[in-house]
Amino acid sequence: MARLLDQYRQEILPRLAKELGEENPLALPQLSKIVVSMGVGRSIQDQKILGDATETLSIITGQKPYVTRARRSIAQFKLREGMPIGCAVTLRGRRMYEFLDRLITLVLPRVRDFRGLNPNAFDGNGNYSLGLSEQMVFPEINPDKVKHVHGMNIAVVTTTSEDDHGRLLLREFGMPFQKELSA
Repeated sequence: MARLLDQYRQEILPRLAKELGEENPLALPQLSKIVVSMGVGRSIQDQKILGDATETLSIITGQKPYVTRARRSIAQFKLREGMPIGCAVTLRGRRMYEFLDRLITLVLPRVRDFRGLNPNAFDGNGNYSLGLSEQMVFPEINPDKVKHVHGMNIAVVTTTSEDDHGRLLLREFGMPFQKELSA
């Protein structure tokens, strides 16, 4: 069993129930899915770049990514509707908890000049999004074999509809948010 999943069931759920005043464990906030996506606009000129990004994303997540395609044509970018422009992976269950554990304990501390995550990057529905500027902060990636540096977006989707509950859940998991500045 994933370490964070076990921690969620044994420690975090009782603390959330006490803090939110809710006895039903199904009414408490929990993780629904994590979506990791890479937009590779440069793949319009060179299809190998998209292949490298797909391979990198599969190494990072342990799951085969799906290719995202352009929804509409944009003449200035020489982009046609249906052209492949990125890739994404949706993680659920055990893999989701393992990825979040690696993100919190290994990846974020390796980010250069890291001072914590923005605690206000919630979408209004309890979901949190963050971006990484390069994929080499993941320990699975060999920097010698990287030809192109890609950024990625990570969206953590929760079952709650309130930002405060989502922030509380992620803080209990150990997400390193910046301290709120007191005036």
